[in-house]
Amino acid sequence: MQILSHVICGVCTLSLLFPFLNRDQKDRRIQDWSKKLLKIFHIQLRVIGAEQLLSNPHLLASNHISWLDIHVINAFKPVRFVAKSEVRGWPVFGWMAEQLGTVFIRRDSARHARQVVDQMAQVLKVESVCIFPEGTSTSGESVLPFKPNLFESAILAHAPVFPLAISYRSKSTGLRSDAPAFIGDMGLLESMSNVIANRDIEVHLSLMEPYLTSNASNPERKELALYCQEAITKTL
Repeated sequence: MQILSHVICGVCTLSLLFPFLNRDQKDRRIQDWSKKLLKIFHIQLRVIGAEQLLSNPHLLASNHISWLDIHVINAFKPVRFVAKSEVRGWPVFGWMAEQLGTVFIRRDSARHARQVVDQMAQVLKVESVCIFPEGTSTSGESVLPFKPNLFESAILAHAPVFPLAISYRSKSTGLRSDAPAFIGDMGLLESMSNVIANRDIEVHLSLMEPYLTSNASNPERKELALYCQEAITKTL
């Protein structure tokens, strides 16, 4: 009931209030909403390396475990996201993602991916963007190879690229927790039930040294993807 009330509150804020707010005011609302969502699910957030983050627009490249990842990152620092087109069809959360400016990408269309890269490059001139280059969510036990296509946007925008590692752990043991993992044929409601049933979760966000595209001579997207993938794998 508490979750439903919080989601309804978010929908009302997006529908009635957001059209009249500036970017900073929106970000504060997004951050507060996301923090409260984590609190409802009894999830503690711990951020490592936050001091490395730059104030100018940047690209965050993160591993992907759960639908919670977006709210975890927004609880730390609200950004624009790139998500698979299927997310748009999720009940309520898909609509909310669309209202928050999420860029949706069709994974089966190379032409659409090119359009998304150009769109991201324009956004990166004024706002930060987060991508999940594995292309799917995992259990978090390992990191899949990063797809390089979307990293082209940072090169076009001369934006720094930060590797961001997400890991969900048991508060009592410190070991990796599978409870938030959103994998296989699992539905959103089933995943939410798994998280609700487990009140022993903390999430770690680890921010690593950025790749400064403006300082590199002819950086390649494959190079950027590999840099982030290896940094996250090493951290996890």
